[in-house]
Formats: sequence, structure tokens, C-alpha cells
Amino acid sequence: MTYRTRFAPSPTGYLHLGHAYAALTAHDATRANGGDFSLRIEDIDRTRCRPEYEQAIYDDLTWLGIRWDREPLRQSGHLAALEAVLETLKLRGLVYPCYKTRKELAQAAQGAPQEGDPLASEDNEPTSLNPAWRLSLDAAREQLGAEWNDLGFMELGAGPKGETGWQVARPEINGEVVLGRKDIGVAYHLAVVIDDGLLGMTHIHRGHDLFEATHTQVLLQKLLGLPTPVYCHHALLLDAEGRRLAKRKGSKALRDYRAEGMSADEVRALIAAAAKA
Repeated sequence: MTYRTRFAPSPTGYLHLGHAYAALTAHDATRANGGDFSLRIEDIDRTRCRPEYEQAIYDDLTWLGIRWDREPLRQSGHLAALEAVLETLKLRGLVYPCYKTRKELAQAAQGAPQEGDPLASEDNEPTSLNPAWRLSLDAAREQLGAEWNDLGFMELGAGPKGETGWQVARPEINGEVVLGRKDIGVAYHLAVVIDDGLLGMTHIHRGHDLFEATHTQVLLQKLLGLPTPVYCHHALLLDAEGRRLAKRKGSKALRDYRAEGMSADEVRALIAAAAKA
């Protein structure tokens, strides 16, 4: 089987060293295994994505020496197919409408809503707003039956607590996640599962901040009849204060290092040193 993996950035800001680390990790592992590397542009969030950020992704990755083996897949280019899967989940009774606003959700719970939260019961009254669509864990359990107990994934990297080897999937840790958003339609968890299946991914390399998300995505793969890839989560690069690099925190962009005259090899060396720190 061909080793297939991808890098899947969102064009909501300029790439920083953390993105470069994730991209190089996936790309270099693919090349070492004689595999097939894809670039996916996760641009369904119309409220935050910008064309200049997307172009910068292509420029930065090319400068780093990263090459993809086919035309990049832009999620916005096949929204109808993504929406069709969401409609199928509605017909199967696997999602339910949630009419709460973001403010109400924040007041209702700290962190992710958990199974049994009143989001799905008597206080979830219809309003004039378009609903979000949440995954029903009870419906998923019922439809999977005994297969629920077999949910899991192989971790070849390490989760945030050093998890490696076979992992039993526990979707309940994320609660009844949103699969369809009010503002943009299909949400992250569902879109990423559909597109990883579409691209035939065999290995997923990404930061261990997404380790817990894997538990929900494995469930969605089973519900949709998609294979579960091998996962390889890696540690995150941190700034001088020990905080993870992030666009919203203004982490220094790759294009800034290039503008300062650093070469791609120098940036690669900087990333390698930071990864060992």
C-alpha cells in the first residue's frame, strides 16, 4: 500500500515555524517511505480565509523545498459534496439541531459540551436562527452496536501524555461536537474526515494538540464506512515563554524570516533545534 499523507493548513493567517515543522514532518516521512504527499487547503471558513494567505502558503512551502504530488485540494471547491454527507447524517438521525448561540454555549459549560448536557434536551428550543448540527453519541452507539467497543486507532507518534501504540477511541471526551455550523456549513471534524477519505490517507502527521480530536474523527470514519489511517502526532514548537506558536498570538511568520535574509536550510535547522529543545 502506498504511503499517503498530507499537510492541511487553513489560509487564515501567515504560516509560522510550527506550521513549517508540521509540514516538513509529514513531507519528509512521505518521501522516506516512497509515498504520495498531498496539500489540502482548508478554506471553508469564509469569515476568516483570505486569498493572500493562501498564496503565501504555496510560496512558503515551495521555498522550504516541499513538493506535493497533485493539485492541491481546496475544500471550498467541493462544498456540495461535503454538504451532501451532512445531509446523509441528518437522514440517518446521527445529528440533531442545536439552536443555542455561542454566548449561551459558553455560559452552559466550560470547555466542550459533554454527553448528557442539556444542549440536546428540553432547553434546546427552536428559534428563528439557523441551527448548528451536533453529533448524537447515543444515536452513534445505537447504530454501531457492538462495533462501538472496537473503535480505536494506531498511534505511532505520541499524544500529549506520551500515548503511543493502539489507542481505544473515546469520542465522549469531546462531547457532541458540531458537524454543521450555522455560519459556514460543514464544520472541521466532518470536513477533515471526508477529505482524508477522499485523498486515501494512510498516515496522518499532525501536532498532538489534535490528539483528542482523533477520538471523534475515528467514530465518524466508522459511521461513514471510511478506513482509519495510522496517526503520528508530534510535539508542538514553543516560543521563548513556553507557549505554543499560533497565528492569533502573532507568532513570527515564515515570510518574515525569508525577508530577513535567512535561507530555507537555516530555517530548517532552526526548526530542528527548536524541536529538540
